[in-house]
Amino acid sequence: AVVSTQSTGRIEGCTGMNYWERLQHLKILSLQRRRERYMIITVWKMHKQLTPRMPGISFYREEERDGVKVHLPKRYDNAQPDVKKLRENSYVMRAAQLFNRMPSNVRQSLTIESLKIALGNFLKTIPDYPPVRGYSKHQDNSLIELVSEGK
Repeated sequence: AVVSTQSTGRIEGCTGMNYWERLQHLKILSLQRRRERYMIITVWKMHKQLTPRMPGISFYREEERDGVKVHLPKRYDNAQPDVKKLRENSYVMRAAQLFNRMPSNVRQSLTIESLKIALGNFLKTIPDYPPVRGYSKHQDNSLIELVSEGK
């Protein structure tokens, strides 16, 4: 994030703006939001069999109108706290949670182009205020924290 905060500050027309204002002015997503976008697209590609499926990722459909979702990996309630934290922060778990939080029109996209458009339109509705050193942190900027389970 340091590279992005420093480099965006050097762009003409962005001097005097804080990092959040520069992101909005340049119409770009924070690094965290871009990583999460990538994870959502990757899970969608796994569902469409455009990329190999990772172990631990399986799909299901409860109701036709809700679209496809990802089974969350099995939870081990009696595991040690460190193990639970590793599990919660694993790529598979975070990717599954992110994908499941997307609205059904994003998850049900038929092509990669339509997915990117629907996802981009959805992400425009979610505030993007990444944690930045020197600024107060309002909340976690992750879509996992900001978006309820998709329907």
